[in-house]
Amino acid sequence: MTEQLKGPASAREDDDWDIVIRPSKGNTPDLGLVWQYRDLVWMFFKRDFTTFYKQTILGPVWYIIQPSLTAMTYYVVFGKIANLSTDGLPPFLFYMSGTIIWSYFSACLTNNSEVFSKNANLFGKVYFPRLVVPLSVAMSGLVAFAIQFLLLLTVSIGLKIANPDLAVSYWFLFLTPLVLLYIAVLGIGAGLVVSALTVRFRDLVYAVGFMTQLWMYGTPIVYPFSQIPERYHWFYYINPMTTPVQTFRWALFDAPALPVGLCLANLAVTVAITLCGLALFSRAEANAMDTV
Repeated sequence: MTEQLKGPASAREDDDWDIVIRPSKGNTPDLGLVWQYRDLVWMFFKRDFTTFYKQTILGPVWYIIQPSLTAMTYYVVFGKIANLSTDGLPPFLFYMSGTIIWSYFSACLTNNSEVFSKNANLFGKVYFPRLVVPLSVAMSGLVAFAIQFLLLLTVSIGLKIANPDLAVSYWFLFLTPLVLLYIAVLGIGAGLVVSALTVRFRDLVYAVGFMTQLWMYGTPIVYPFSQIPERYHWFYYINPMTTPVQTFRWALFDAPALPVGLCLANLAVTVAITLCGLALFSRAEANAMDTV
């Protein structure tokens, strides 16, 4: 009887475990491990979508109502009252295109800014790569974008039939996926930065919405880039959301394109934000459950 019993040390030496969980090395998450948990990303995506609209009357119809009312409000305030230019585009198309692009980025940023606090109970009970949650948030936002994008295309086709002179480009078929990938990477990266910092500085939670709103007005959403004085162009070189908004309008409606230098500068800022977010997130997840 005594020969069959093993002490803890002996058991640890003899047991052959299928999976051994070790802390990640370096300052970035193990992306290979995240790929192994891709089924969990899909599960979280379905959970978020069904939970959010489970007890609503209109459900996904809100994806159409919200950007439509927002675009109409921008049209009245900025188009009629402020009399801002829309680069020759029909006002609804101009404001709607900017709104749906910004809505997707805003969802990725704000919903990922409280990853640790919102999922504290789950993170404290079971192990999985924490980066799975931000990725599922970005996927959930694509549903709203797809519905809103179909609305934008429907209105564009209707206006094209009514006004054959309206320029509608087919470049969006190739560039829209790239724009979405760019926004998803930027939104996740910025969200990871905020989520890592909010572990210690809770005040940032209240500042995220306000800062996101200010960021929107610093992006050519309700005004065209062509109307920005040249002396302020430097700011849009460091604002990484300038490129996807203007590129989306160019791909759809042949709006004026941005300088190549500005696009490259925006891309460099996006890469820097994403790498910084991954590094901070990787450090924060080591002891986040002890702080949250």
